[in-house]
Amino acid sequence: MQSKRRHSFAIAGLAIVAGLGLAGCMGETLQRGYIPSETALQQVQVGAPREQVFIALGTPSTTADFGGEVFYYISQKTNRPVAFMNSRVIDQTVLAVYFDENGQVSQVSNYGLEDGQIIDLVSRITPTGGKDFSFISQLFSATGVVLPTGEQ
Repeated sequence: MQSKRRHSFAIAGLAIVAGLGLAGCMGETLQRGYIPSETALQQVQVGAPREQVFIALGTPSTTADFGGEVFYYISQKTNRPVAFMNSRVIDQTVLAVYFDENGQVSQVSNYGLEDGQIIDLVSRITPTGGKDFSFISQLFSATGVVLPTGEQ
């Protein structure tokens, strides 16, 4: 009787250890960026000066100066079903605060994921100029190249 009890405790212990081990592989949902509160948004009205926007919302994620100054506050929610998989964006909001030539708020817009493209907040790729060539295409492009005498 006691050996059966020990055996069942051992099986239960193994199940708990296996469950804890698998829990480390479970997915996760992450929130990146700044989500302003309703109180902060109420302080950013049309006609408000740029300084008030800084006080209410803080430093923007990015800015633009094409056809007028714009502050962008970007936030994303990403999901990764299993710990070792790549995450994918499931929600994105972009709060855009537009300024007129006097530095006062002319428009406040809130864009969602359905309004445009996904913004890559954390890129692990450094873009470079020029063309990407594979190893094979580099080998074939180097054949037949003859250097003038005296050059190496």
